[in-house]
Amino acid sequence: MKEKLHQLKLKYQGKKMAPAFNALHTFLYMPNETTHSGAHVRAADDLKRTMNTVIMALVPCLLFGMFNAGYQHYSAINGFPESFSLFEHFLTWDNFWVGVTTVLPLVIVSYGVGLAIEFLFAVIKGHEVEEGYLVTGMLVPLIIPVDTPLWMLAIAVAFGVVIGKEVFGGTGMNILNPALTIRAFLFFAYPTWMSGDKVWVHEGVERAGTADAISGETVLGSLAQGSDYAYSLSDMFYGFIPGSVGETSTLLILLGALFLIFTKIASWRIMVSAVVGALAMGLIFNGIVDAGWLPEYSKFYTLMSFPYWQHLLVGGLAFGIVFMATDPVTGSQTNKGKWYYGFFIGFLSVMIRVFNPGYPEGVFLAILLMNVFAPTIDHYVVKGNIKKRLKRFKTATIYPKSSDEVDTLKTETA
Repeated sequence: MKEKLHQLKLKYQGKKMAPAFNALHTFLYMPNETTHSGAHVRAADDLKRTMNTVIMALVPCLLFGMFNAGYQHYSAINGFPESFSLFEHFLTWDNFWVGVTTVLPLVIVSYGVGLAIEFLFAVIKGHEVEEGYLVTGMLVPLIIPVDTPLWMLAIAVAFGVVIGKEVFGGTGMNILNPALTIRAFLFFAYPTWMSGDKVWVHEGVERAGTADAISGETVLGSLAQGSDYAYSLSDMFYGFIPGSVGETSTLLILLGALFLIFTKIASWRIMVSAVVGALAMGLIFNGIVDAGWLPEYSKFYTLMSFPYWQHLLVGGLAFGIVFMATDPVTGSQTNKGKWYYGFFIGFLSVMIRVFNPGYPEGVFLAILLMNVFAPTIDHYVVKGNIKKRLKRFKTATIYPKSSDEVDTLKTETA
């Protein structure tokens, strides 16, 4: 089989469809090309391995999201069990089947439309197919409601890949995170499908012939309306709550973060600084409430009084920090810049949550905003380093390195 594919590759070499065929060939087998001259780096990591590592960190969130889709669906219909059992109520075949029939089509459409456009642009431009969409194709189904119509997703993916990446030159050239560009398009183009209390649970939208729609309001949705939420801290941490497909389980997101840090794929500086920024903004809001500066009848009171550290347990904040803020293309490149970049992502995410009660989730808007400012942050960091070095250079004393240089200096000064 491998030999036949190699012969086909030689047949298509130099032809218009070569990029598409090479992409399929290298997806199944390792390329057999080797360098014979010139300097080159001998390393086991490349773009494909990097993308595959991120996908491995996302797979547990995907599987959990499938079970949670079924769990939320049946719990909304039959009521939540009084005594929860992981194997009796959550890890069941019925729950998983609901997840397969709802989440898997989202994954297929995301990859199908996105990769088709990637192949098309590669053939038109005559370059190899880039592996950057491997992660984007997995991220998109995890950051949208489970019942998002497939045709909406297809349109959004086409927009995100073409406008968000290809017009800038492809992988490595885009200024905005493609997955978040797709999410932003869905939010602004189809807001009723991205917010509210009936979009987070399977079959949550009212259907013909049914009296009531299944409600699946998120924790942030309840807080934005000034009401209490019925979920415990353990539910929020483990992920047994409504929300986008892959963002509910803080535990699995934390494990994914540790895996990405261990493999040196993602920047721990961005993750830590984003968490600090979110906690700082939450503490400021809690301090305002504790000081009595905000009346209880204010529409911002409930979200501002929400315990600062619990912001990391609900919504997409933790998921965005770990898997999207750390995008090496759209984030800051300098070590010092990563601290500023991450801090403002966390800081702005909580701020947008509080002051945007119509859609109480701000992480994707915060990351997109900081994507725009990342080059500016790096520019001033580099400029500051240059100024410091020039200042040290002006006051530095240059010592001769040998006795011959000393004699030369004495002769010149005499």
